[in-house]
Amino acid sequence: MATFLYKLGRLTFRRRRFVALIWVALLAVAGIGAATAPAATSSSFSIPGTEAQRAFDLLEQRNPGTSADGATARVVFKAPEGEKVTDPANKSEITGIVKELETGSKQIASVADPFATQAVSQNGSTAYISVSYQVSSMELTDATRESLEDAGKDAQKSGMKVEIGGDALQVMPHTGTAEIIGVVIAAIVLVITFGSLVAAGLPLVTALVGVGIGVSTITALANVLDLGSTTSILAMMIGLAVGIDYALFIVSRYRAELAEGREHEEAAGRAVGTAGSAVVFAGLTVVIALVGLAVVNIPMLTKMGFAAAGTVAIAVLIALTLVPAALGFAGKRVMGRKARKAAEAEKSSEAKPNMGTRWARFVLRKPVWVMLVGVLGLGIIAVPAASLEMGLPDDGAQPKSTTQRQAYDMLSDGFGPGFNGPLLVVVDTKNSSDGKAAADRVSEEIEAIGVGAVIPPAFNKAGDTATITVIPKDRPSSHATEEVVHSIRDAGADVKSDTGAEVLVTGATAMNIDFSQKMNDALLPYLALVVGLAFLLLMLVFRSILVPLKAALGFLLSVVAALGAVVAVFQWGWLGSLFGVEQTGPIMSMMPIFMVGVVFGLAMDYEVFLVTRMREAYVHGESPGQAIVTGFKHGARVVTAAAVIMMAVFSGFIGSSEQMIKMIGFSLAIAVFFDAFVVRMAIVPAVLALLGKKAWWLPRWLDRALPNVDVEGEKLQKQLTDEPGSEGGESGERELVRV
Repeated sequence: MATFLYKLGRLTFRRRRFVALIWVALLAVAGIGAATAPAATSSSFSIPGTEAQRAFDLLEQRNPGTSADGATARVVFKAPEGEKVTDPANKSEITGIVKELETGSKQIASVADPFATQAVSQNGSTAYISVSYQVSSMELTDATRESLEDAGKDAQKSGMKVEIGGDALQVMPHTGTAEIIGVVIAAIVLVITFGSLVAAGLPLVTALVGVGIGVSTITALANVLDLGSTTSILAMMIGLAVGIDYALFIVSRYRAELAEGREHEEAAGRAVGTAGSAVVFAGLTVVIALVGLAVVNIPMLTKMGFAAAGTVAIAVLIALTLVPAALGFAGKRVMGRKARKAAEAEKSSEAKPNMGTRWARFVLRKPVWVMLVGVLGLGIIAVPAASLEMGLPDDGAQPKSTTQRQAYDMLSDGFGPGFNGPLLVVVDTKNSSDGKAAADRVSEEIEAIGVGAVIPPAFNKAGDTATITVIPKDRPSSHATEEVVHSIRDAGADVKSDTGAEVLVTGATAMNIDFSQKMNDALLPYLALVVGLAFLLLMLVFRSILVPLKAALGFLLSVVAALGAVVAVFQWGWLGSLFGVEQTGPIMSMMPIFMVGVVFGLAMDYEVFLVTRMREAYVHGESPGQAIVTGFKHGARVVTAAAVIMMAVFSGFIGSSEQMIKMIGFSLAIAVFFDAFVVRMAIVPAVLALLGKKAWWLPRWLDRALPNVDVEGEKLQKQLTDEPGSEGGESGERELVRV
C-alpha cells in the first residue's frame, strides 16, 4: 500500500492543477445539485420492532384520520390572580384561539376545545387546548409553527398567561455558531502548531472542501433517498473533525520530509506513502464505527451513519490527493521561519528534545506509576456510570425561560405532572368475541394499577380498535411512569389470553421508553461488531495481537469514564451550574451508542497515527523503548493539536440552550480529552514500555495468514534504495522512517 500511495502522492503533486480542478468541479456540481434539489422534508421517526411503533402502525391502518404519530401541541392558559379561565371574557378569548388554530394550517388534524373536553383544572385557574397534526414534528413547516406561536399572543393582552408545550415546537437546533467557533479555535491551534499561516490554512481549506462536497451531496439526494434534514448534522460534525485531522498529519509529515532535505515532489510522495497509509486505516475504523450504527435498526440512525461514513471517505480521498496537490501550490511557504530554524538545528545536532520526547522518556522511567495513575483515575471517574439511567428528555428538561418549560410547569401545577406525558393504550379487538367488554376490562385493569386518570375507550368506525388515554401520576421521564407502562403491558398479556384482544401501549412517553430499551439492547452487539472489526484491522496495521487489544481496552476505559462524567453532571447535577444544567434527569438514550460510534473513530485515529510511528521505528531497527520515544518525538505534538481541535469543536455545543445538544457536546469533548491525553498519551506508552518486544509479537502462522499491507513502508524503502539514482543507501533507509 505504501508504494502505491507514494506514487499517488507524487502524481497528484505533479498534476496539481488537474487534481485541484477535479475537486473544485466536484464541489461545484454538488453545490449546484444541493441548490436546485427540492427542499428536504424530514422523514418520520420510527422504531421498527417495538410495541409503541406497532400500535402507531395499527392506528394508521385502522383509523388513519387520528394521525397517531403526528406532532402534538398544548396551548396552556392561566387566568390572572383572582380570576378563572371560565369567566366569560377569558372563555371567549380561549374559544377564539381554538377557531384561529383550526384555520391556521393545513397540517392540523384536530383542535380540542378545552371547555368541550373538560381540559380545565379543578380550581378553574388553568386550561389547555390540545392540537394534533397530520405529520411528525420534524415535518412541520415554519408557517405552521409560526401560526401556533402567534395564536396565544392576543390572549396575553387580556392578562392571561399563555405558554405552548408539546413536540410541535421542537426544531433541530442550529449549530452554525458552534461550528464557526470550532473552526476559529482550530485555526489558532494549527497556526501555533505549524508556525505558518499557509500550513495552518491547508487542513482547514481542504476539510471544508470535503465537508462541502459531502453535505451538499446529502442535500441533493435527500428526496431521492428519503434522507431527513437531520442526516447532514452528524456528517458535518465528523467530516470536519476527521478532515482537519487527516490533512494535519499529511502536512506535518511533508514538512518533516522537507526538513530532511527532500525535494518537494519526493517529500509529497513519501508523506502520502507513510502518513497516508495511516490515514487510510484510520478512516476505515471511523467508517466501520459509523456504518455499524445499522445494527441498532433505527432508520434515522442508519441513514445518519451511512451519510457520515460517506463524508469520511471523501475526507480520506482529499487527504491523499488534494492535500499533496495543495502542497505543490504552497511551495516553501508551508515551512514557517521557526520550522526552518528547527530543521537546521536538528541537522547540526543542536536540537533540544521537544515536549513529546521529554514526556516519553519520563513514561519509560516510571511506566508502572503512569499506568496506575491513568487507569485508577479514569476508573474513579467512571464509577457514576454504574448509576446510568437512560431516557429521552421532555419539556421538563428545557431551560426555564422557554415557553415549552413554562407550559410544562403550568400543566403540572394545574393538573398534575402526569398530564405532560399521557399514554395511549390501543386495544385490537378484531379477534375478540366481545370487543367492548374487552376494552372495558382493559380500563378496569389500568385503574387498578393506580394512575392519575383513565379516559373511557373510544372505538374507530369499524369497531375493531379502541383507544384509551391514560394520565400517569408522575412526570413522563420518571421511573414510576416507566413502571406504569410495564404494568399495563403485563396486564394486557392476561387480557389477550382471556379475551383474544391485543393491548398495545404507545404515545410519546411509551415511544421514549421503547427507544431507550432498544438502544440499551443494541449497545453490546454494536460494541462487539465495531471493536471486533477494528481489532482485526489494527492487527493488520501493527502486525501484533497485544497492541490492538490494548487499543480497544483503552478506548472502552475512556468511554466508560466519559459516561461517568456525563452521569455526574447531567443526572446527579454535580457542577451542573457550571455547564448550564437547569434540570437533572435521565441521560439521553442515544448517548452511549452515539459516543461509541464517534469517539471510537477519533480514538483509533490517534492510536494509528501515534503507534504507527513507533511501529515504523521498531521495524527499522530501534529498540522498543527508543521506538516509543521516536513515536512521541514526531507524533505527540500533532496528535495533541488534533485532540485540542476536536475538543474545541465539540465544546462549542455546550453553550446550546438545548439540553440534548449540550449533553452531546460535553460528552464528546470529555471523551476525546480522556482518550487522547490519558489513554493514548499516558497509558499506551506505559503499557508498551512494560511489554517491550512482546508488544509486537504475532504468531508465525497468523503472520503468514495475514496479508502484508506495508503500512511501515518496508517495500517502499527497498524500492527507493534499490533504484538507480535514488537517494538510497543507508541515508535513504535512515531518512525514510523519519517524520
